[in-house]
Amino acid sequence: MIEEYLQRIGLATRPAAGVAGLRELQAAHLRAVPFENLSIHLGEPIVLTGDALLAKVVDRRRGGFCYELNGAFAALLRALGYRVTLLQARVFGKDGSLGPPYDHLALRVDLDAPWLADVGFGRFTTYPVRLDARGEQADPAGPVLVRPAGGADGAGGADLDVLIGGVPQYRLEQRPRELADFRATCWYHQTSPESHFTRSLVCSLPVDGGYRTLSDHTLIETIGGVRTEKPLGDDAEVLAAYGDLFGVVLDRLPAAPAPAGGQAS
Repeated sequence: MIEEYLQRIGLATRPAAGVAGLRELQAAHLRAVPFENLSIHLGEPIVLTGDALLAKVVDRRRGGFCYELNGAFAALLRALGYRVTLLQARVFGKDGSLGPPYDHLALRVDLDAPWLADVGFGRFTTYPVRLDARGEQADPAGPVLVRPAGGADGAGGADLDVLIGGVPQYRLEQRPRELADFRATCWYHQTSPESHFTRSLVCSLPVDGGYRTLSDHTLIETIGGVRTEKPLGDDAEVLAAYGDLFGVVLDRLPAAPAPAGGQAS
């Protein structure tokens, strides 16, 4: 499994052990495996078992969302000898409110210190982040800050808030979890009309200086903060874009998501 997974993320040899290897693995995974929710709109069940996740990401060369990507990445890290703990997080909305428990799955990797590894948040840090450091940490995504939940006084207990560029991303609980603990919220995100995953269609990968995203029939690139959109033509052009730009080979297009408050036709 290790060699096949490393090939999947573009690494010809096993990375060095320790933090250097973890950094290389996370950056390579982000470059190669897209953040996507296509299964939801293709009617494919998302099965949260290690074998199912590895089959999807490695054998079928697909991407996924947090439960799938970080679940599979955890399996790779463990096979390489890393000590990995699954953690649940609640995602901050644009209004500062928190999403439900188990809204996100992230990874704690214990080396010389505890590190946060995350390849499943869509747009997040390129490299792992020290969980026990309280000053700003440099990353291509912007300065990263890990602080006690609720502010410096630790009013939120043992939970930690993760911020990028001063913007809160998610609140991380430090209690160890199992993959099965995330099944209920994963099911919610697959099925509920209130979930942003059922109301959007996304396939995204980082590119130099930004991100490239395919959303339905529109190709979006955000480079250096500048966003451009290119409408694609017929279904064949969209299928080709999935394959050529994201490495995702499909035999049919996912159904367009239902508009907010409505149903897909």
